[in-house]
Amino acid sequence: MSETRNDPLRVVVAGLGNMGRSHALAYHRNPGFEIAALVNRSSVNLEGELAGYAMEPSFEEALKRERPDVASINTYSDSHADFAVMALEVGCHVFVEKPLATTVRDAERVVAAAKANGRKLVIGYILRHHPSWQRLIAEARALGGPFVFRMNLNQQSSGPTWETHRELMQTTSPIVDCGVHYVDVMCQITDARPVEVRGMGLRLSNEIKPGMYNYGHLQVLFEDGSVGWYEAGWGPMISETAFFVKDIMSPKGSVSIIMDEGAKSDDIDTHTKTATIRIHKAARGPEGHFAAPDEILRMEGEPGHQELCEREQAFLLKAVREDLDLSRHMEDAVQSLKVCLAADESVRTGRAVRL
Repeated sequence: MSETRNDPLRVVVAGLGNMGRSHALAYHRNPGFEIAALVNRSSVNLEGELAGYAMEPSFEEALKRERPDVASINTYSDSHADFAVMALEVGCHVFVEKPLATTVRDAERVVAAAKANGRKLVIGYILRHHPSWQRLIAEARALGGPFVFRMNLNQQSSGPTWETHRELMQTTSPIVDCGVHYVDVMCQITDARPVEVRGMGLRLSNEIKPGMYNYGHLQVLFEDGSVGWYEAGWGPMISETAFFVKDIMSPKGSVSIIMDEGAKSDDIDTHTKTATIRIHKAARGPEGHFAAPDEILRMEGEPGHQELCEREQAFLLKAVREDLDLSRHMEDAVQSLKVCLAADESVRTGRAVRL
């Protein structure tokens, strides 16, 4: 492990799918990191900047041999908790992609291991590092609650993307895998405790395992009276119409993201870019008409997906170097997961879940 504050942090990267490759590139490009090993359970072609790195199948063996400062976990969700705890217990700081785990108990187990071992735990909530989403949250909070949250991210997928979605759905439904991002946004805006969750879902394809659904919808009620919904569907049958809705309303007005005309749901950059933010104020003048026109914020020069991954890893480096307190970061990750897993429970039982 690195001996001094200025030495690069040596990192083992586990999982080389879309997100894992992006994070590996982030470590490669940041002089504060040094890639010690890349781990993937099957052989994949590494091209471009990652072509010179060797790859191996065993995360546990890589940890034992390399004794890295950081473990970056970008595998399928069902291995997140065990891999994270394993790394934390041998003294690694950990970056883990969302969702933190597939159960609340496992998520809490990872957080407990980070605290017990005095290590930093950063969860891959990429929107927290996006300046446009930070602006959206600030503008919504400025309106004041209670709030109505209307959000979705549907993905019409085929070919390799549908294969990835089917593999993800071996353990995790779309409303859990993607929903944690947007429930986290809701919680940042209202700052109130979620108290009840409802969900519904449907299996729209015989290509996914029985008991899993590829379309889901969750509803969450907050202690301050705020309400929200999130919708997520994956697959070749999913509509491209209104696949991206991000809309927040309050008594004083609304804040919305307007997606560019012609945007496609399978383009990963559309999942984070806001393009345009519309701010509407409900205040009216003496004759009952709106006192001011809507304000349009053109979010030009937004970071793309790769740059956001690089910002995430820069935050991890800062957290380690400056000993940032990540208690709230970890608590928020557990809370958003708890809401999404409650929605999954509601889908399967047909009953609302009190938190």
